[in-house]
Amino acid sequence: MSVLPVRFTTYALSIAGLILSLIGLAFDGLWWIGVVIFAALVVLGTHDLRQRRRTVSRNYPILAHMRYLLESIGPEFRQYFIESDTDQVPFSREQRSLVYRRAQNTVDKKPFGSLHNMNGPGYEWMSPSMAPTHIGDQDFRIVVGQNRAQPYSVSAVNISAMSFGALSPNALSALNEGARMGGFYHTTGEGSISPYHLRGGDLVWQLGSGYFGCRRDDGGFDPEKFRRNAQREEVKMIEIKLSQGAKPGHGGILPAAKVTAEIASTRGVPEGQDVVSPSSHSAFSTPRELISFIQTLRELSGGKPVGIKLAVGHPWEWFAMVKAMREENDHPDYIIVDGGQGGTGAAPLEFINRLGMPLDDALNLVHNTLVGAGLREDIRIGASGKIISAFDICRTMALGADWVNMARGFMFSLGCIQAQSCHNDRCPSGVATQDPLRGGRLDIDDKAIRVRNFHSNTLHALRELLEAAGLQHPGELGPEHIIRRLDNGSARPYISLLDTLKPSELLEGGAVDHPLYREFWDVSDADSFAAPEAIARLRSSKLV
Repeated sequence: MSVLPVRFTTYALSIAGLILSLIGLAFDGLWWIGVVIFAALVVLGTHDLRQRRRTVSRNYPILAHMRYLLESIGPEFRQYFIESDTDQVPFSREQRSLVYRRAQNTVDKKPFGSLHNMNGPGYEWMSPSMAPTHIGDQDFRIVVGQNRAQPYSVSAVNISAMSFGALSPNALSALNEGARMGGFYHTTGEGSISPYHLRGGDLVWQLGSGYFGCRRDDGGFDPEKFRRNAQREEVKMIEIKLSQGAKPGHGGILPAAKVTAEIASTRGVPEGQDVVSPSSHSAFSTPRELISFIQTLRELSGGKPVGIKLAVGHPWEWFAMVKAMREENDHPDYIIVDGGQGGTGAAPLEFINRLGMPLDDALNLVHNTLVGAGLREDIRIGASGKIISAFDICRTMALGADWVNMARGFMFSLGCIQAQSCHNDRCPSGVATQDPLRGGRLDIDDKAIRVRNFHSNTLHALRELLEAAGLQHPGELGPEHIIRRLDNGSARPYISLLDTLKPSELLEGGAVDHPLYREFWDVSDADSFAAPEAIARLRSSKLV
């Protein structure tokens, strides 16, 4: 007779415990507790042995569930007991704590010195001045669409796109209320304008490929529905989402079970039916058609600024868009550059980790191209992608941004604890869930104040950094202000590390002096996003 494997010991002991409990029950009624416990374990172990989906459970009945439990609480265990204050996974305890303190309006100062290795490769700092300034007003703003019928004055810090469906109704309500109190904008996300976006805060209405809020029955763009929503008083700007940093080029489907009456009303779709968001827009297919679509939206909105949001990919596609702007003599009023490190409620791991240009590279490319094409003075640039602190804002603006958007930073201000449960509807803080029992416990009035506080205190920290650097406005920041430690131990300012173009240099034949532009600027085409002929030939050669 074969010996029972040691890994079955827990199952065997459960059977023995059940037998002993049944015997004991004949002498004392309290033994029912043991009967219930051991019977449950025996049932679980028997199920483990009979099921075929999990080999580990079949090999380690009952015991395997300890592994599953530890695995399920791994992120929380690491967050609270293992990770250091500076481990950014994806945001460090130091970063989260900074947001919490600023949102609660408590002291955000720290004693005893930095926890960072200032001599390590990649460490960055900002240059102070021997002649600090005094800035009286921290309400830093920049005008977008100054030549349009309804220009808008944008705050230096705003709420990035998060849709109704991704965030709970109470979370969205608190964000919009906080934006109203603080005088900054709240981006709707591609899920359209919900009732929870309408608490008085300024809105940027984002249009994705699903055209929610202005959608025909076949999924195409409906001009009249767009006009009605775009001309709302709350809507200050329109944003065409071409791609998102965390999942560029990825469409999606909202299953019928999740399309409630409220979701259906907000998005303008039938209740109880699958809703598809294609991976690309149907209203345009070429760079030139994109410019025409921008013109259409601007006209339908009554002259409000219209911009685009993109995660940069193939450089020739971006160059083709800029060429279309030049040739059509029109352009978006602003561009939101979304870095590959941007967040999302759910996306494939490969998309999150390995698809899309990181923010620094993308922002430098977009800013330089507009400078070289003579368009930078006409087009404003916003940036998003893992921005939390005032220093993050300064370095992003030094690379070319006019303002920044934050998503996860404002989620922290609502009480998000980075449980990373956004995708399973079990958010413990009630922020990223549609469970009314979870989301309904988020107090709107209290969290709206925290949103306002975080915005105000972040601007205060930004003002202090600018004063220390001898500046008056974040628009004065440039690549000369940020220093980076290199792998060889030396330190260089960004201005000596970046490939920069002079104004209109691309129009005057200057692309030959810059490798990336030399390779793709001349061969990009305003009539097509297609790869240049040389790249197309290279792709074909791989199929031979």
